[in-house]
Amino acid sequence: MSYFAAAVVRVEGGWTASEVNLRGATDVDEVADRLRDVEPDADLSLLFVEADDTYLVILRLDEGEDLRIFGSDSAYAEESRLGALLVGDLKTSVTGLEEIDEPRPAAAGGGESEQPAVDPEADPVGDADILADLGIPAQKLLRLCAHEGMLPADVTAEVCLVLGCADEVEDLREV
Repeated sequence: MSYFAAAVVRVEGGWTASEVNLRGATDVDEVADRLRDVEPDADLSLLFVEADDTYLVILRLDEGEDLRIFGSDSAYAEESRLGALLVGDLKTSVTGLEEIDEPRPAAAGGGESEQPAVDPEADPVGDADILADLGIPAQKLLRLCAHEGMLPADVTAEVCLVLGCADEVEDLREV
């Protein structure tokens, strides 16, 4: 299973981003340590892990402490070792999905050959309020993840646009 892991850290001068290698990580605490290592003095550190154009996991550290995790689908824990490591311990599904089951506009192109990247029937887990204080309330994050045709990279891009660090993450993708 392939993945892209982008750390976005906020320091006094703004946002910086760097790719994080998760190979060989043995547990979620080691992943958190790798996120801390990106910028030890950051007041806010986020790690976006996108796997196989299907799953998204967001990890958050405030001042290097209090790890919070959100996963777009609990199935990721069953699909890969990395998924089990990141979201395997999250037992609680996110509630409130029924509130966002409103009709959605058809995806551009309307082609039936396009498989939705993030399953609208997904079972998000963890802390959906992980970005609420940054302008992305839980319902918005859940809507983005459940929107048919949205790839994890698209969700990351939307989130980073709101945060003001979209260019930094996009630069990582181009390397």
